[in-house]
Amino acid sequence: MYLGIDLGTSEVKALVIDENGDIVASHSAPLTIQRRHPHWSEQSPQAWWEATDYLMSTLKEKCEQHWAAIKAVGLSGQMHGAVLLDGADNVIRPAILWNDTRSSQECVELEEMAPELHTVAGNLAMPGFTAPKLLWVRRHEPENFKRIDTVLLPKDYLRLRMTGKKISDMSDAAGTLWLDVARRDWSDSLLAKCGLSRHNMPALVEGCDVSATLAPEIAARWGLNPSVVVAGGGGDNAVSAIGVGAVNPGDAFISLGTSGVLFVVNDACRPAPASAVHAFCHVLPNRWHQMSVMLSAASCLQWFCRLVGVTETALLEEVAQLSEQEKAGAPMFLPYLSGERTPHNDPNAKGIFHGLTHASSRANMGYAVLEGVSFGLADGLRVLQESGTHIGQCSLVGGGARSALWAQLLADVLNIPIVTHKGGETGGALGAARLACLAAGKDLASICRKPEIYQSWSPRAQQHAALMKRYAHFTSLYLNDLNYRTF
Repeated sequence: MYLGIDLGTSEVKALVIDENGDIVASHSAPLTIQRRHPHWSEQSPQAWWEATDYLMSTLKEKCEQHWAAIKAVGLSGQMHGAVLLDGADNVIRPAILWNDTRSSQECVELEEMAPELHTVAGNLAMPGFTAPKLLWVRRHEPENFKRIDTVLLPKDYLRLRMTGKKISDMSDAAGTLWLDVARRDWSDSLLAKCGLSRHNMPALVEGCDVSATLAPEIAARWGLNPSVVVAGGGGDNAVSAIGVGAVNPGDAFISLGTSGVLFVVNDACRPAPASAVHAFCHVLPNRWHQMSVMLSAASCLQWFCRLVGVTETALLEEVAQLSEQEKAGAPMFLPYLSGERTPHNDPNAKGIFHGLTHASSRANMGYAVLEGVSFGLADGLRVLQESGTHIGQCSLVGGGARSALWAQLLADVLNIPIVTHKGGETGGALGAARLACLAAGKDLASICRKPEIYQSWSPRAQQHAALMKRYAHFTSLYLNDLNYRTF
């Protein structure tokens, strides 16, 4: 048996798979985000640990007869978050998350003082990344900065609590802006620009390799053997790729979660920072990946449902009843509720409903939200294609994968086939469990096979043509808003 733990932004999910890769049990525990000021997004690392501890006791009850057979644990986690520890490994302040945009000025400064950034780290400086967060802390919380002994990423804090070891992996470390992404090693130069050194960083392993074993007291608490190994694990999207079998060059998927990601595997480091494409290490040796990332995706739908007092299921049913003519007359929606990364790198971008009339209904505004997120992903696909990357088909994972309506809309907007897989909504946790299998010595080809296709959607030429007219309007709205903000 193998255990996967996925530390997301809105929940921690854990699942157990057997020798055949079949899911035996799964469970999740919710998390909340603290937004104390505009642009801020924080969480308590202790809350992550308490949720994980709860999941272990719950899963043990669900599969008690198999629990002792667990041989390895894999980890997946939200990327970029800054967990700051003092010399006694105490948390200094709440973790600053990936969707925190307070450090936009520090990004400008990092670009100026580190001209090698794009070549070495392979990415633009964006507020979501870890390095600008530390520059912000150095400027605004100097006493906290002086106390820093170690900087960890979110899932690696869980590993520290589980094993007592400070270790990260290449894929997650690539999202800090401190990693030489092509060499898969920390960059002393980029660390120094932020007032840090290797002393402040965890050791690095590949995501599919063994990082440590469970600490004896944690193994006893969870009822597991202390010989259980913990895989290196990885950033959530790279681990989700393992969950859907995206391991070979050209394999691609879309993740519709809190954020929206278009992910494609490469056999070399292929940075394209000019258009805010992310170039990171994969969780497998000699593999890299590119991503376009939008900061608000399924979270836009959640926000709208809270606003109008309806469940997501009920709203999607209402949207499904709309005619093509009603959809064509729907308002436009810009999904920039937390700013945006690809392709705009604009932390100050704002969400917009445009074209509201007395005839606007909850249903066609809901459709506008789905369409706006899909158009945001189309922006990402466009810049990936402009960088020379070809995508022939996309798997769909994350909470948004549960909506057939949204899947068809994505196929029509992106003009590529979309497929979902059985268990696709458990992508990160399943990928983590698969990494646990690899760390335990199992074969890559047998473990990382693509899951069985559950449903598929083909693009429809007539709908694509109509949507591209609305997409042109969508892109002009952002440009008009940008011009207004800079006027």
